[in-house]
Parts: sequence; C-alpha cells; structure tokens
Amino acid sequence: MFKSLITYRIGADLALDLPTVAEALAKEPFHPCAPTQPLSVGWAPPRGIEHGALVEAVDGHWLLQLKREQRILPSSVVADRVEELAEHVEESTGRKPGKKARKDLKEQAVHELLPQAFTKTSATLVWIATEQRLLLVDAGSTSRADEVVTLLIQAIPGLSLQLIQTAESPAAVMAAWLQDGVTPEGFQIERELELKGSDEQKPIVRYARHPLDIDEVRAHLVAGKMPTRLALSWNERVAFTLTDGFALKKISFLDL
Repeated sequence: MFKSLITYRIGADLALDLPTVAEALAKEPFHPCAPTQPLSVGWAPPRGIEHGALVEAVDGHWLLQLKREQRILPSSVVADRVEELAEHVEESTGRKPGKKARKDLKEQAVHELLPQAFTKTSATLVWIATEQRLLLVDAGSTSRADEVVTLLIQAIPGLSLQLIQTAESPAAVMAAWLQDGVTPEGFQIERELELKGSDEQKPIVRYARHPLDIDEVRAHLVAGKMPTRLALSWNERVAFTLTDGFALKKISFLDL
C-alpha cells in the first residue's frame, strides 16, 4: 500500500514495453545479504510471491518493487571489538597499534561481526502509469526516491526520468485554495497545515486537527507565509498531505 508518492515524468525516447522492462529487472534480482555482505538491493515480485512476476501489469499500470536488506552493526559494537583486538596486539607486540593498523583492525572487526548482525529489510514500491508516462515512487524522501530512480536508469537502457514540473508552484496554488476556500472538484481541505515565511527568520506556523477556514490563516498568507504542507482528501476516498515540492505524504484510503 502506498504511503507517499514522488512523481517523475518518463522521457519520450523510451518505448514502454513490458517484456523488455521485466527482462531488464530480472538481471538485478534481490538476494538476501550474504554473511559478510552489509547491504543487498535488488528487484523483487511486488506481491511478495516467491518466483512471481517482477512487473505486475493491470490496464496500463505497472507495479514494481525494489527490496533492500541491510545488516545492522552498531558502531559502538565495532569500536568495542577494535579495542579488544588492539589490546591483543599490544600484549603480543608490546606496542600500541598505529592509525593504519587500527584501520585494518576495524575492517577485521566488521568482517567478524557482520555474520552475527541482525538484518533489516525494507521495500519501495514503484508505480508506472504507461499512458500518462509517469513513474511514481513510494518514498517519503527524495534521497530514497533517488536511489530507486538511479537503479531503474541503470537497469533499463534508454530510460530517463525527471521530477514532474507543474505550471504553477504547488505553494501558490495551495495558498489560493486557502484564501478563497475553493478547491478543484472532489477535493476537500482538511485540518493540517504548515506555513513558512520567507524573511530572514523563516518563521513556521503549524496547524494540526484545526479548522483552516479562519481569518488567522488568511492573515498569515497576506503577511507572506506560504503553505509547505496541506492536508487534503479526495471524494471521501483518499486522504493525503500535499507538499510544496508536489509530493504526496501520509496517504490513507478512507473507503477500505
């Protein structure tokens, strides 16, 4: 289930061919971390079915999943092991290890400890709307979305992606909605808002679980503060927060 969406436009040069994309992803499948491997990233069936299709297609919409597994090795645990190894070296040689030697000891400690480390697994869904030539990543941050986009571009020859650009800035549009109370058909302003000022102090005003059709909000807008986050709903079916970067966050489906 999607929780956040960052949207990219697919370049016109690539023909969106399902078998070609599936074949490309199959060259970079996900495998669990090997005992001494700190991180493993690859493509996995989006439905979580073993040996399932790497691309699920329904009426021109494709679903992909990037899976990552990382071994969690706290730095304090590594540091303790390095100290143990350093003490052993000092006892056996009579000299404390120097900077280069300690670096080697750290590599040894990590190599020893990785097989014992717990693993953390996460997955990022990707939705491709082929007719609209849009690619949407279920990521709460651009850094996580960038990782997915980079791996997709590496996997699929000819693929180019660009963050979607709107004709008007999302902040300006959200400000207009708040000023006049008129939203596009089907959309409803909800009860969460963040406003930021552009002056030197960059003041921030947040409303949570609070009506937004009030003079105070409009006064902040007149004073120059602009919306950076606004909670909305659509047709009483989906609720989400729209950001000034045109990302959707806190997506929840109200009719489930």
